[in-house]
Amino acid sequence: MPLMPPWSGDAIKIPPMNERYLEDYAVGQTFGSGRLRVDAEAIRAFAAAYDPQPFHLDDTAARNTLFKGLAASGWHTAALSMRLLVEGDLNPAGGLIGAGLDEILWPLPVRPGDELHVVCEILALRRSKSRPMQGIVKVRTTTYNQHDQPVQVSVANLLVPARNQAD
Repeated sequence: MPLMPPWSGDAIKIPPMNERYLEDYAVGQTFGSGRLRVDAEAIRAFAAAYDPQPFHLDDTAARNTLFKGLAASGWHTAALSMRLLVEGDLNPAGGLIGAGLDEILWPLPVRPGDELHVVCEILALRRSKSRPMQGIVKVRTTTYNQHDQPVQVSVANLLVPARNQAD
């Protein structure tokens, strides 16, 4: 039986094997993902474990907040976005190894029934001078709901191995 995280509602998929190295990326490239549906049970389960605030746990209490209804934790949205990234097309060799986050924004809440997907854009590439067999790929990842409205925008620096050592 596949492992099922209590906050996702879906079985984990094995990531694709078409790994990309530093040389395989170019500024302006975009990469997408599949889609993931979020339900109220998953929102409450994640919140109960990691962000137990009323607007993430209780429909009635949430109606009396600025969210005006049940909303996923921003950290739940970040975790779901990570899953979509891992299962998506970006696929750096060695995995998604973060070297830091420049920004993370949550312009809209994620609601029960939302269907999320991510689009990543390569913003910059830099080979390491001290470790020429790796580099940094700066990527903007936007998580969209089913209406193509952004619910999360992040800019991250990923550590990516190089295929060849620079001259």
